[in-house]
Amino acid sequence: MAMHLMVEEGVHVIELGIAFSDPMAEGPSIQKGHERALSEKISLKATLKLVKSFREKDKKTPVVLMGYMNTFEALGSEFFSSAAKDNGVDGVLIVDMPLEASDEFTEESRKQGLDVIRLIAPTTTESRIKKICKQASGYIYYISLKGITGADSINPKEVEKKVLKLKKLTDLPVVIGFGIKDGKSASKVKDLADGVVVGSALVDIMGGNKEEIEKHLSIKIKDLSKALHKT
Repeated sequence: MAMHLMVEEGVHVIELGIAFSDPMAEGPSIQKGHERALSEKISLKATLKLVKSFREKDKKTPVVLMGYMNTFEALGSEFFSSAAKDNGVDGVLIVDMPLEASDEFTEESRKQGLDVIRLIAPTTTESRIKKICKQASGYIYYISLKGITGADSINPKEVEKKVLKLKKLTDLPVVIGFGIKDGKSASKVKDLADGVVVGSALVDIMGGNKEEIEKHLSIKIKDLSKALHKT
């Protein structure tokens, strides 16, 4: 299983994307990943089964489900939260869930001990950041740039300024995502936050030749790990 390989090569948290027909925040790479998953009928319930299978060998590595509200609402907050916990999920990140409409989902998730990860963008105001941080748990996902996943125009100085400000407003770990695809891009922001999120680069590999997926995943994650741990 690719998830086990990722952990072996140094991944600390696994985010699993839930297939959706209109992934508005995603760039071409992850959009294609959604299309592949939908064509193979990989539903939210199927993903929960995947996590359960992963837990047979790995009881510790945190697993976060990342997706869009419609998918989770289709199951209902109470049913989903219970099923997620029963199958070994640790947290949920819903891209398009507005803070003002998240009370029920957050409450049901907390009942099951699930973290609700929150996104903060470069354009988020300080007053709203404070509100978001109060409702967040697990970690804060800072979007490093304006745009969609897979973009590659990170401005390290601008990210540093925003993250330093954010860290003054929360005690939660802050991770940086969007625009990080290899060791070079990871090294630019590795000292600014508590972690980095890599999505598009790994999804591209997963969509390639099935016989070479594990080899290329290993190479990519080793490159990232080396850059992140370089002193």
